[in-house]
Amino acid sequence: MKLSENTLDLIEQLRNSGQSFCVATVVRTKDATSAKPGAKAVITVDGELHGFLGGNCVTGAVRKEALQALEAQQPKMIRIRPKEEVVAPVDTDGTTLHKSSCPSGGTVEIFLEPMKATRRLIILGSSPIARTLIAIAGAIGYRTISGTPQDETGEMARADACFDDFAKAASQAGPEDALILSTQGRRDREALKAALASRAGYIGMVASRRKFASLVADLPDEPQLRARAEVIHAPAGLDIKAVEPEEIALSIMGEVIALRRSGQMHHEAGSQQEAAGQG
Repeated sequence: MKLSENTLDLIEQLRNSGQSFCVATVVRTKDATSAKPGAKAVITVDGELHGFLGGNCVTGAVRKEALQALEAQQPKMIRIRPKEEVVAPVDTDGTTLHKSSCPSGGTVEIFLEPMKATRRLIILGSSPIARTLIAIAGAIGYRTISGTPQDETGEMARADACFDDFAKAASQAGPEDALILSTQGRRDREALKAALASRAGYIGMVASRRKFASLVADLPDEPQLRARAEVIHAPAGLDIKAVEPEEIALSIMGEVIALRRSGQMHHEAGSQQEAAGQG
């Protein structure tokens, strides 16, 4: 059974917005069930289920297990059978069991496949470093989003999506995304404020410590705003003694990758939310 066009559209939308999700597929059924083999549904990170897998007797267990699969980023099989047949949480073949209270008395086996969010890099500014970041990030599978003044958008045309407003571009960022400020003297304060209002898991700025400190000093005297600014990486990038724009861009992507691979991207996102009073 193929995914419906609505479900395919949803998957495309979730991928483009950088959100993880889980695809649930009915693998087999036994006895009378409203679910049919091949039926599919999409479960989002907030537990929303889109599609039909067999009604309330099934959806509760699917929702719970899908969220766990997303957290662990591991696929799994679950089996939902009449409650009187469930005597342990795991079946003899290692499949997770759930009780069904449906009067039909059927059994449903469902495969849950977590889909990790598309890696995304949001770049504010159109400096040579920003343009190089677009190229490097795109080459290693990142979806790139550019935010730059209208008169400079042509320079960032290679990005997957372009906004002529810093705030609009920064608002696209989620906890699994990285955001880089590479304005380098062109509307730095505006870009910084947009970045501070974002939900990005990593924020880095191409600036010296002294310049960044002066920009932060000009921020409104709000403790939450200043605390959030403290988690920004400035200067952005690993210390590889980079000098040329291409080298600096490479060092920035290295830092983003290192944080992602070590699981620190989510940690930083949590720290930023706490600093903003959202934790």
